[in-house]
Amino acid sequence: MRLLVLGLSHHSAPVELREQFAYAEADVPGFLNRLKAAGLAREGVLLSTCNRVELYVGTDRSGTEVSQALREFVARDRGVTGPMDRAWYVHSDAQGAEHLFRVACGLESLVLGETEILGQLKRAYDLALQHGCTGRLLNKLFQAAFSTAKRVRSETGIQRGNTSVASVAVELAEKIFDGLQGREVMVIGAGDTSEKTARALLSRGAHSVIVSNRSFDRAATLAEELGGRAIHFDDWSREFGRLDIIISSTSAPHYILDRPRLSGLLQQRTSRPLLLIDLAVPRDIDPEVKLLNNIFLANVDDLQAIATEHVRARQEERIRCEQIIRERSLRWAGEVSSHPLPERRLAFE
Repeated sequence: MRLLVLGLSHHSAPVELREQFAYAEADVPGFLNRLKAAGLAREGVLLSTCNRVELYVGTDRSGTEVSQALREFVARDRGVTGPMDRAWYVHSDAQGAEHLFRVACGLESLVLGETEILGQLKRAYDLALQHGCTGRLLNKLFQAAFSTAKRVRSETGIQRGNTSVASVAVELAEKIFDGLQGREVMVIGAGDTSEKTARALLSRGAHSVIVSNRSFDRAATLAEELGGRAIHFDDWSREFGRLDIIISSTSAPHYILDRPRLSGLLQQRTSRPLLLIDLAVPRDIDPEVKLLNNIFLANVDDLQAIATEHVRARQEERIRCEQIIRERSLRWAGEVSSHPLPERRLAFE
């Protein structure tokens, strides 16, 4: 029996095509059993996420023959017509194992080294396992992939450091406040990046969010989505005394917060840290406010520079990851070839 991997991902196909082949979790067991009934695979695992649809199978048929048959089968199963062969990629045996290991370690992800894909892979494998759709080949393969991901995580820095503006802002806030539990956040201006940053802060324990925007309706909508409250734009300074973090992203042509105004507002609060996150271009906050005591200011360029540095560091770690993955995939292929499966054993049974 040999391993074959058939897939579409953000590298090979636009979302308009990927979404046509996406499977809900509840539909996966039925698909795998139809695949077995068609005689195309003895074992199978289907991974379906927003960025990829990948089918891992153990088959007795030749690679060229079965790869085309699998493409046609999946297209019929999804009711998709038209030429799309160039969008699909096919890997077999050691190359297929190496691809899975790369996916598990986050090397094929949009954000290099991200960890969410590993959890998605584990759920896809568990689903196939629980429905009797895996056997010795894929069981050994996926356990090796999970072990490889664990080794990469422990021996390299591929997953170190956040790589988005929102996540870097959270990282910075956690360092300043030694944790975000109970921290009060205000969003001035309801832009997309400020919303993502507020959501990220809340997910890490921030207590509540106040939203202030020139359009009060927009502020109210966002506040409801975030589980916070909205205030009118001219009233935001009245809340200043209770705040720990201010995220500002307005379209104002001038500073909405400069050093003299901030000096006056500081009288409302005790001498505790205040983090100002300025995501506006042009900037909302005068850089000179950093000269005031207990004030920390980061603008969008500061956050992007940190994120870029994290990406650079991850890229440097890629070589170490590639070495581990190549070693483990060749070891897996060697173990499989030295202990072949019985020809008549059906892994689905």
